[in-house]
Amino acid sequence: MRHRRTEVVLSLALILAGSLASVRASAQVAGPNDAPNPYHMLDAWAQIPQDHALGAPIGVEIDHSDGKSLWVFDRCGGNDCKGSKLAPIWKFDASGQLKANFGAGMFNFPHGLFVDAAGNVWVTDGRGEGGIGHTVIKFSPDGKVLMTLGKPGVAGDAPDMFNSPSDVVTAPNGDIYVADGHGGKTNDRIVKLDKDGRFITTWGKHGAGQGELDTPHSIALDSTGRVFVADRVNSRVEIFDSNGKFLAEWKQFGRPSSVYIDGKDTLYVADSQSTDKTNPGFRQGIRIGGAKDGKVTAFIPLVDPVLGSAEEVTADEQGNVFAGFTNKNLLKKFAKN
Repeated sequence: MRHRRTEVVLSLALILAGSLASVRASAQVAGPNDAPNPYHMLDAWAQIPQDHALGAPIGVEIDHSDGKSLWVFDRCGGNDCKGSKLAPIWKFDASGQLKANFGAGMFNFPHGLFVDAAGNVWVTDGRGEGGIGHTVIKFSPDGKVLMTLGKPGVAGDAPDMFNSPSDVVTAPNGDIYVADGHGGKTNDRIVKLDKDGRFITTWGKHGAGQGELDTPHSIALDSTGRVFVADRVNSRVEIFDSNGKFLAEWKQFGRPSSVYIDGKDTLYVADSQSTDKTNPGFRQGIRIGGAKDGKVTAFIPLVDPVLGSAEEVTADEQGNVFAGFTNKNLLKKFAKN
């Protein structure tokens, strides 16, 4: 009888061990570059006029008033706009035809871009010189200046000033969030203002701890109002509530240069800087996943030296992905297979 009980116990132990092994296997996280790539790249999608070469497309954003038009903020045929007569703000329709182009002579160093639900275009200028820059400017869809935030040409960390603002986003109630800083001796903070540009609060400081920042390169909001920041030099996405309370840090999306969240809370992250030294184990490309659970579900690897790395990313309502390749002055569209 005792021998029989021993056999039963051993059998149960083997079954339990097998079950635990199965659970551990299913819980294992895939490598940072192992998610499938369900996209293919389309060539020559955007129709660029022959008399206006595309510069570094540092801002790409879907028009949230229609969900399909694409706005682009480039650097005037090169990598800055100082002294250029070219207009750096572009609008393309869903077929890639140019519909608008404005902003000539207004910027030094184009950087962030956001388009709100009314179709208004928000941009940041990350360099102050000649009485312009270190600003956030709001345009109407036809190019009329509606609001200027910051002191043009002057850098600072006062409530009404910026120092190399990298990006901007607005909430449904009109609140404005600015990712203020771009490395070096610039700011490392998030600034929140109301819809009229009145200061509400700011958070973040230079560092690598929770809630600290080092080059807040891009910013996005999810459907619950959480604030996602591409904390690039720290190789993580930091998540805050709408008033700056630290909630989480995610490193599974690589070294983020750009973050974008669509209406279904899908998170798109462009990793343009991961290397064996700066972020070991991660390849450059675009990682796509859930803003709610942080799971990476797709990865578009970008290792072709002809393309270079994608520093900006957005997506339309159909799930097509658009990327700005700033080191090669290229704009590309990726469609689902």
